[in-house]
Amino acid sequence: MTAQVRPLALPLVLAAGCLLGASAQAADKTMVIGALTPISGAGSPYGSGMQKALQVGVDDINAAGGACGTSLSVVGEDTQTSPEAAVLAVKKLVEVNKVQAVMGTWSSGVTLAVMPITTAAGIPLLNTSGAPAISTDDKADLVWRFQATNGRFGRAFAEIADQGGFTRPATMAFNNASGIGNTQGFVEAWKKKGKDIVASVVYEPKQASYRSELQKILAAKPDVVVMGSYLPDTTIILREWFQSGENPDLKWIIPGWAANEKLVEALGPEVTEGLLSVDSISNEKAASLDHFNTAFQKATGASTGGNVYAAMTYDMAVVWGLAMQASCPDLSPKAINAKIRAVDDAAGEKVFTFAEGKAALEAGKTINYEGASSQLALDAYGDVTPDFSLSTIAKGKLVRKGVVSLPIE
Repeated sequence: MTAQVRPLALPLVLAAGCLLGASAQAADKTMVIGALTPISGAGSPYGSGMQKALQVGVDDINAAGGACGTSLSVVGEDTQTSPEAAVLAVKKLVEVNKVQAVMGTWSSGVTLAVMPITTAAGIPLLNTSGAPAISTDDKADLVWRFQATNGRFGRAFAEIADQGGFTRPATMAFNNASGIGNTQGFVEAWKKKGKDIVASVVYEPKQASYRSELQKILAAKPDVVVMGSYLPDTTIILREWFQSGENPDLKWIIPGWAANEKLVEALGPEVTEGLLSVDSISNEKAASLDHFNTAFQKATGASTGGNVYAAMTYDMAVVWGLAMQASCPDLSPKAINAKIRAVDDAAGEKVFTFAEGKAALEAGKTINYEGASSQLALDAYGDVTPDFSLSTIAKGKLVRKGVVSLPIE
């Protein structure tokens, strides 16, 4: 089976370290969970919305009387998009705040840094990171990924390159688990199609220039470059390519966190014209996404602004609440963790909100929570397979061109 590209309350202010109210209606106990998100650093465009969305999910649970007679409250901490800062923050959440789960780590470096701490404490970690090592290093089955793996991004890149008619792809990857994972996923999927790449470069972070790495790529005369990159390095590489004047018709396939409005602001519409941006997208046809968008707007007075990670953290809260209900009366982290797949049972009754799922569980039914961020379908590694958008930058604007759907493996 191959992938398909088809056409087309009060505002919440979550300061790091602050305990958020539970506002339960019928619950007489409270469980504390940790929100560990990138309020500052490279992930800052997403982190605040992620924390707010997590609180919206908690509010849904508490408004329905809690899970197993227990309400939820949230303690928020800022990872600063830094593994070192995240380690200090997660130690506080675990040792001081006594959280029963940690949710919302964004970058792979942060998730990989905090995993040993949460695992040693027997606490589940729910994240939006992409690195393959997150799956393979999770020997205790305590880590749940609500974002596509880098390998799945790579498969989406390969479908787009293939259907775009490209024959001479090259890859450039930021030297970390996520960057290399993106391009490796592409290369593996591309070679499965019986095709080869013409050049591959892994580059070091925080360089003032990438001219030498870029020249290695341009010398191979590719027709498209597939990137495993972030916004700062992508900005430098594209500027230097444009200034070189070499291969002006070259196309670029770039992950959405690096090819977005911020990139256009940094480089201008001429440099970014025709770039292909690929990002995971929310579960656009699901009632759960409509419910989340309405609840987020009501709670914060604003939309999510295209922050796909917000729906992911909302789903983390809902899935956790449903797993609490399913594990009742045992609300230990181990027992709740063991029920996460049970509330995402493909054979179960589809539910789109916590309240629907709770009612079905109380009626003795099995359930399949259809998430706002994706259909979930958590695999053996606790990973999801969302859909992906393909957009092009035209005259300084991102324009949706299609949706890539990968088969569930």
